[in-house]
Amino acid sequence: MNRQRVCVLGSTGSIGVNTLDVIARHPERYEIFALSAMSRVEALLKQCLEYKPRYAVMPDRDAAARLRTLLREAGSATEVLDGAPALADIAAHPEVDTVMAAIVGAAGLAPAIAAARSGKRLLLANKEAIVVGGALFMQAVAQGGATLLPIDSEHSAIFQCLPEDRTTWHDRIDHIVLTASGGPFRARDPGTLADVTPDQACAHPNWVMGRKISVDSATMMNKALEVIEARWLFDLAPEQIRVLIHPQSIIHSMVVCRDQSVLAQLGTPDMRVPIAYGLSFPERITSGASRLDLLTTPSLTFEEADARRFPGLHLSWQALRAAEGSTTVLNAANEVAVDAFLNGRLRFDRIHAVNSQCLADVQPGDCGSIEALLELDARARAHALTLATRLP
Repeated sequence: MNRQRVCVLGSTGSIGVNTLDVIARHPERYEIFALSAMSRVEALLKQCLEYKPRYAVMPDRDAAARLRTLLREAGSATEVLDGAPALADIAAHPEVDTVMAAIVGAAGLAPAIAAARSGKRLLLANKEAIVVGGALFMQAVAQGGATLLPIDSEHSAIFQCLPEDRTTWHDRIDHIVLTASGGPFRARDPGTLADVTPDQACAHPNWVMGRKISVDSATMMNKALEVIEARWLFDLAPEQIRVLIHPQSIIHSMVVCRDQSVLAQLGTPDMRVPIAYGLSFPERITSGASRLDLLTTPSLTFEEADARRFPGLHLSWQALRAAEGSTTVLNAANEVAVDAFLNGRLRFDRIHAVNSQCLADVQPGDCGSIEALLELDARARAHALTLATRLP
């Protein structure tokens, strides 16, 4: 068996670390060709010494220079590339078979599109790439003949419930149901959220994630982005996508068929399961996740995704029905608002106000190229930063 050569974009984050864990369990199937990180030099150094990739990429040139020196001192043969364009170059490298796109935020758009245009097996953990890229991203997948495999647990669950023949999906689906844990403030009065700290917002009850995505889970903006992602991944109308709160995070999502049969994927809340499925599709390999024991599993419960408690969630359908590019605006505003919150410049309960106002104020224009989308992203960020500064 020829081993898949894997490029992990965002290897020091939660998804990247879990990807390397799965790959390490199957050395006969996979080899690491390239790793990337933004600025965590020590973490990437450790990974390079363990997995011995041919390339390591750091967009931050100062960080890359430091990594280059440390690897040289350690006698490593890994070559360090720097600058943001190197991410796209390595994702499209002719010797790469599989790309794990796990860079957080809009920064992952260009390398994800490069991988798609190059016909890679593209494991999409960076939901912002498809939220920002939308039609342009899916066009790149089609033109490049890429194999697009969703890694978010919810979208992987939907994908696993559908047949391999994508041409039959429209004939089968009535609607889909994305499940959400509700985050750490599911049962808390929304009127008490003004004094929430970053550590409280990042204390997810079920999943271990990075700080940005943890805050998104607390506001349910993570689920809003997943609604937008599902629209493109499965070519659904906005009204065919629904959300239910499922605090136990055992049912990861459901497909309701035309005959009203409900297909669901269940499992322990462990990201190694969708990662292993993406790496091995259409086969299945061991992931390292613990087995789901239905005899000891607590009762499975469901709640409505209340618009008063989670107003950010409902911006997804608003953005999908607005002008093309509105989802780009929403994503940019949210990244700025979350960063302001994490750095003590914005109250938790004002994140939604920034997102909502930015979506209303910033009018999208041309969305036909990466450059146009990034220009729109920059405009939205600048406006969101102004809003975050002005809001009390």
